[in-house]
Amino acid sequence: MNVLFLTMSSSINLNSRGIYNDLINELVKRGNTIYVVAPTQRREKKSTYLSNHNKINILKVKTLNLTKSAKIEKGIGQVLMETQYLKAIKKYFSNIKFDLVLYSTPPITFTKVITFIKQRDNAYSYLLLKDIFPQNAVDMRFVKKGSLLHRYFEKKEKRLYEVSDTIGCMSEANKEFVLKHNPKIPKEKVEVNPNSIKPVFIHYTDAEKRAIRHKYNIPVDKKVFVYGGNLGIPQGIDFLMKTISEVTAPEAYILVVGTGTQYNKLANWFKNNKPPQATLLSGLPKEEYDKLLAACDVGMIFLDKRFTIPNFPSRLLSYLEMKKPVLAATDVNTDIGQVIENAQCGYWVEAGNLKLMQQRIMQLCREDLDAMGQRGWNLLHSDYLVERSSQLIEEKINV
Repeated sequence: MNVLFLTMSSSINLNSRGIYNDLINELVKRGNTIYVVAPTQRREKKSTYLSNHNKINILKVKTLNLTKSAKIEKGIGQVLMETQYLKAIKKYFSNIKFDLVLYSTPPITFTKVITFIKQRDNAYSYLLLKDIFPQNAVDMRFVKKGSLLHRYFEKKEKRLYEVSDTIGCMSEANKEFVLKHNPKIPKEKVEVNPNSIKPVFIHYTDAEKRAIRHKYNIPVDKKVFVYGGNLGIPQGIDFLMKTISEVTAPEAYILVVGTGTQYNKLANWFKNNKPPQATLLSGLPKEEYDKLLAACDVGMIFLDKRFTIPNFPSRLLSYLEMKKPVLAATDVNTDIGQVIENAQCGYWVEAGNLKLMQQRIMQLCREDLDAMGQRGWNLLHSDYLVERSSQLIEEKINV
């Protein structure tokens, strides 16, 4: 089967691990040939080019800067990307007949590309819904509800759902949200196809873990709670800072590792307040971060309390893979907390509830973390393996 995979991620690296890299490699393992279309952003100063890696072909299309740039360039870049991708596909893949076109959100601007491939090749279209846009932007006050921009993107969103033969959602709450707010979508068109990975558990000895902590000046006699990932407005950084400032458990230590639009705000806060039970580190390469995560005790997830859409952060899988219990502080609409607590591999707190957050931190300092981590590992293997996601996708083609 020939699979066309559309993404706006410029970090496709088939030798590294992640939800998209693992999915692509699994589909290849199952005998499919993959054609990836991804951007090479303006700052990279490269023209459009095609590279081949056995049964994986990667077409990097020259675009404007889509990340880490001014909002105007990001917006224009996402609008232009659809036309740029379509032109490149017609040029480089004119003789390839695709059986499946696979794509994720963000962005929501691939409709013309998908429609072209469906009409030309009679291909099946499968959407991996990782982001519900533009409602998430409305929730974070990035876009004003009812504005011209909001209506434009809402129209794009509806059209994307229409051209998708199947919509794979990250969780049951995601599925229910999509169906509730899009009553014209047939129920049978929407299914749960969650974030998934090919897990690898690497055992580190106690001596190795101590050495890792020493390297980053992290106490070896504390229970280390780690938040790793994007540090942006959607993560509710203010509540993270309040959590750090109010830590009462003497055994607890909070480690924050990441980058994002709110990193400088957080760095200035650390500089001014010098919290004695916390450390901030800038983002690390994945291999280094994984080693650091292995030396910690509990993984943390933060989401802004204003969200009305049910986000399901993929960093959960990193914690489960490392057999770390999870403490999630989120809005009330996501079901990630319910998933964690049902599996008895951690706790959920409503973002903003500082008292309960401190209680859960203290509680986790005294619990059997190894047993909780093992239950998380079991959850990962029962619900979030890439083999399951691949099978769900392939079933649609082989009917």
